[in-house]
Amino acid sequence: MPLAAHLRELRNRLLKSVLAIGVVTIVAMWQYQAIAHFITGPVIDAVGCPNGTAAAGPRTHPCAEITANGLLAPFTIMLKLSLTTGMVLASPVWLYQLWAFLAPGLHKHEKKYALSFVGAGAPLFLAGAYLAYAVLPTTAGALVGLTPSEWANLFPADEFLDIVTRMVLVFGVAFELPLLLVLLNFGGVLTGRRIMSWWRFMVLGITVFAALATPTGDPLTMSLLAAPIVVLYFGAAGICLFNDRRRKLGNPDAGLSDDEASVLDLTPGDVGEIEPVASGRMLPEQASGDPSDGESHRRGGFDDVT
Repeated sequence: MPLAAHLRELRNRLLKSVLAIGVVTIVAMWQYQAIAHFITGPVIDAVGCPNGTAAAGPRTHPCAEITANGLLAPFTIMLKLSLTTGMVLASPVWLYQLWAFLAPGLHKHEKKYALSFVGAGAPLFLAGAYLAYAVLPTTAGALVGLTPSEWANLFPADEFLDIVTRMVLVFGVAFELPLLLVLLNFGGVLTGRRIMSWWRFMVLGITVFAALATPTGDPLTMSLLAAPIVVLYFGAAGICLFNDRRRKLGNPDAGLSDDEASVLDLTPGDVGEIEPVASGRMLPEQASGDPSDGESHRRGGFDDVT
């Protein structure tokens, strides 16, 4: 396809993606109350104040209340939450449009690998996102529990939703690390033995990443993020070792080192089996029968340099 046709197709794919996101966003605005309760409900059940306000009356334990600060805060929070919901729920549509735009440029085996990794990547991302949603009440309870009993906790709604979004994205993307290692192994970049030799540095790096990536920064959330990634890392290393073993069994030269040549069969074949080599194309001056014929050069032939 020419460049203009590619640009038109990209425009059509983008329009379809934006239309799908817009439709889901409008529906999310209509169901804004239910979505907001779905996100904040578990935290309110875990750390919410029994009397409905964090500043009224004596309390037997620290509690918190989610608030919207400012006159325009409820409207902006509704837009932000609805747009985020539209991006997430419309992801099958815009991911398909992205795949439909890229697929014609891939070979058959590349399409097979791409579909396999996308099929494995989506459940991993959803698992990480669900883990973030599941541990959020426990994390909020541990942090609010550090508040002195005479203090009040007020969670700004926009800040709280930003923390939830960041945790979901960080947990989901972090769960893709094992898939990246498997992808590099299938591409021949890394071996399973090499990946396993990095296990000490990988465990330390995953722990540091979990400490820096979690928005709350508490040890509980860090451990809940680091532990599953470490388990998935060792699972990915096992898959890579199995793939290396399978590849070695199918390759007779897999046991050779990089500077060792394979054994070549130099036994001459039967003379009767040798096919004659066809003559190559002749230059114009060779067609006259005399390569030194100067007249052929003047008729449009080519000399040796040309």
